[in-house]
This record gives sequence, C-alpha cells and structure tokens, in this order.
Amino acid sequence: MKRYVTLAAFALFGFNAFSQTGSTTQTKNKMKLNAGIITSKIAETKEFYTKTLGFGVTFENEFYLLMHTPGREAEISFLLPDHPSQQPLFQKAFQGQGMYLTIEVDDVDKLYRELKKKGADIRIDIRDEPWGDRHFAIQDPNGIGIDLVKYSPR
Repeated sequence: MKRYVTLAAFALFGFNAFSQTGSTTQTKNKMKLNAGIITSKIAETKEFYTKTLGFGVTFENEFYLLMHTPGREAEISFLLPDHPSQQPLFQKAFQGQGMYLTIEVDDVDKLYRELKKKGADIRIDIRDEPWGDRHFAIQDPNGIGIDLVKYSPR
C-alpha cells in the first residue's frame, strides 16, 4: 500500500519537476514513468500480462495491480474504476481507444514464434518497416495495442 501511495503522490505532484525557475538552467530531476490504466478487467489483465508476456506482479490489492516486465526494467499499473479511495481524477475507466504500448525486445522473431505457439491473437503480423524496425502487435484485454519491436540502428 505504501508503494501505491508513493505512486499516487508522484502522479499528483510529480509534474512540478517541469516548472522552471527564473534562471535559464533547469534542475534535472530523476524521473521514472509508470503508466496506469483504470479498468474493471484487473483479473483478465493480470492473466494476460503474466501468461502472454511473462510480466511479474510487484504489488496488488483488491483495487490496484502493479506489474513489471520480466527484467524489472519497467512497470505498469491497473486500477479499478470508481474506487472510493481514489479522487475523481482517477475514477473514470479507460474506454479502450487512443493508447498503445511499445515493448522493445532483443529478439522479436523468437518472441513472435513463442506467442504464436501460445495461441496469442496477433493483431499485426511480423514485418519490417522501411526505417529498419521489425515488429508485430497484440492487444491486451483492455483494448490497448502492444507493439513488440526490435529497433534497427540506422
């Protein structure tokens, strides 16, 4: 719970890091981003991210789920809508449009084969882009497109 309170406090007050003082130099504050999605599909979301992508659970309670990538490089959180512990700003559920996640991987072809074997619903088949990236896409239970990519050094 302490971690959730810390994350909520960052979300509410962390934007002060962007304000400037009267000088021309800005203070550089270390920042860590955690995207949060408000959804009633907490159980389905947990199952999808753990079984499909190998994410781990960092913290969870009855209304909040914090997950991490397999190597703990990044986190994502999920919050039940209309929870009485939350302020109105954090109550409305995500409507399943206008958001995507990009996950960079070392071997996109290997991951593609693994997800195909698991029966994952591949929404965009693996492909090479003119700018050199190779990627494919899946979708989570909340309608969020997930682009799995190997960036090309061009």
